[in-house]
Amino acid sequence: MSTDNATMDGRPNERTDILKPDEPVRQEGMNWFVLRVASNKESSVQNTLLRKVQIEKMPHLVGRILVPTEKTKTIKAGKQRITESKLYPGYVFVEMKLEDDGRIPQDVFFLIKETTGVGDFVGTAGRPTPMKDHEIEKMLRDSRKPEDEPSVKLVFSKGEHVVIKEGPFQSYEGTVDELFPEKGVVRVLVTIFGRQAPVDLEEWQIGKAEGT
Repeated sequence: MSTDNATMDGRPNERTDILKPDEPVRQEGMNWFVLRVASNKESSVQNTLLRKVQIEKMPHLVGRILVPTEKTKTIKAGKQRITESKLYPGYVFVEMKLEDDGRIPQDVFFLIKETTGVGDFVGTAGRPTPMKDHEIEKMLRDSRKPEDEPSVKLVFSKGEHVVIKEGPFQSYEGTVDELFPEKGVVRVLVTIFGRQAPVDLEEWQIGKAEGT
């Protein structure tokens, strides 16, 4: 059985990358720090550290460990696909208590550094730099995003010059006139027989025109 999102006795943990609205910005005596990790290892580092903190009984030194994610919805040929991606690739956010001199407690240092995929904390000379208030607020906002309402992201913008790759108007060039993110549709103004006409296309049917 996978141990991801599960405690050592097999009971599932609550999602640790989504914060409840009433959670404090900082736990007493702690601050937030940014840990560099190997690409695509963010979730495994998070889950491993959470288990280690529990096993070593260190919640008084290490608090929350977050990997904010974002769900996006794409639409192709009328079918929806939901994907989940990391908002801060290569980073894990760790809430912890430092020594009075600004260094990581030795037990915590080894617990973290001996975890596969872990790099260094953002900081200098063994002293991690605490996140600034506005950075913490943004990170926590991202961590509180509802996971059941994925957004549709369109890569094009109004006024952009595009070329149609699929459909009856293939190879025609035009200008983006309007975006309908909830449908994954882009309205493109295309010149047909000397006159401009709006054509509604799914995003995958168009591409950026050369030279733009």
